[in-house]
Amino acid sequence: MNFEAVKAIYLFEMARTRRTLLQSVVSPVISTSLYFIVFGAAVGSRIQEIDGVSYGAFITPGLIMLTLLTQCIGNGSFGIYFPKFTGTIYEILSSPISMTEIVLGYVGAAATKGMLVGLIILATAALFVDLSIAHPFVMLVFFVLTAVTFSLFGFLIGIWAKDFEQLNLIPMLVIPPLVFLGGSFYSVSMLPPFWQAVSHANPVLYLISGFRWSFFEISDVNPLVSFGIIIAFLGVLMGLLVWIFRTGYRLRN
Repeated sequence: MNFEAVKAIYLFEMARTRRTLLQSVVSPVISTSLYFIVFGAAVGSRIQEIDGVSYGAFITPGLIMLTLLTQCIGNGSFGIYFPKFTGTIYEILSSPISMTEIVLGYVGAAATKGMLVGLIILATAALFVDLSIAHPFVMLVFFVLTAVTFSLFGFLIGIWAKDFEQLNLIPMLVIPPLVFLGGSFYSVSMLPPFWQAVSHANPVLYLISGFRWSFFEISDVNPLVSFGIIIAFLGVLMGLLVWIFRTGYRLRN
């Protein structure tokens, strides 16, 4: 394992975050603050509690997941797409670096940036509501697994994308609706039976429910099922990654 190569890619990607602090850190914090102000005033005044948890605290895990997913996918996809766009990907592929080391560098940096922003959102939320984490270790496991899985997902999107339109298609048009419809701001038990069944077909519901359980021990689905879903998704992504490396799909061609 060439750890110097992994370190070089990792530090290069992390340096890009320092150059774009306004977009990478300030913007998510402002957005989260607006969510608490708007939803706290408009919805929180009508819904005081959900399953014994104040509405402001209830939506916090959903907001963290919304930020974590979008940040990890965006960072993971842009990190590998930009070298393709500029042509420097060929320098990386021709260097004495294995595909595993490339993935560790890019995905590791994307996951780190996503988790840093997620922790900042958690700290921001604590300014608005009283938070308690019933199971810190479980929360950390879901947090890290989600960051790594969706950073890898973003990495695959960056390889697949032919232009900036395709690059932004899934992060901007697919992920936010799934998060909003996955119980971020409500419990699916509040929905009619038909829409409850529809919601259970949304994979993001399982991530948010498992993450919320680690905070308040309340969940729309069994947290073990949530854990199994994310592990299965990670396995599928790793299988796709192996296939891409073997075929050179949109990397060497």
